[in-house]
Amino acid sequence: MYLSNSLSTLELLKKNKIKATPQRIAIYNMLVNTKQHPSVDIIYKSLKKDFPSMSLATIYKTVDMFKEAGLIQELKDASSTNRYDANIQPHPHLICIKCNRIDDLEMDLPFSEDIISTINDTTNYTILYSQICLYGYCPDCKMKERK
Repeated sequence: MYLSNSLSTLELLKKNKIKATPQRIAIYNMLVNTKQHPSVDIIYKSLKKDFPSMSLATIYKTVDMFKEAGLIQELKDASSTNRYDANIQPHPHLICIKCNRIDDLEMDLPFSEDIISTINDTTNYTILYSQICLYGYCPDCKMKERK
């Protein structure tokens, strides 16, 4: 079951005024404990065994609630399917245009708050958040293309 961090998750949900149901705790813990950037369908399939009465609608509502609270971020894969990431710190993503795999780009890049400030000042926009997504072929799909 996905309740390994339930105490901290419970506190986090309460802090964000989200009722901490077992399903919500499980969904959040699943997102925190994976680097796969799952879709609602993947979350559903992953949790169905432990929560047989949980519906897709529950998961959709829960990820929307988490997104609104700033607990997760929403990404779109190459097919425009919504995918979710509990790492809300600004970081780039690599997205495969063939298999829709999403990976975090784990390296220091010269992207800082200074850039956001400059953009705010130059454009008169108020930037609330940013995402950098780089699209291409993952190593597995690249190898398949070569064969």
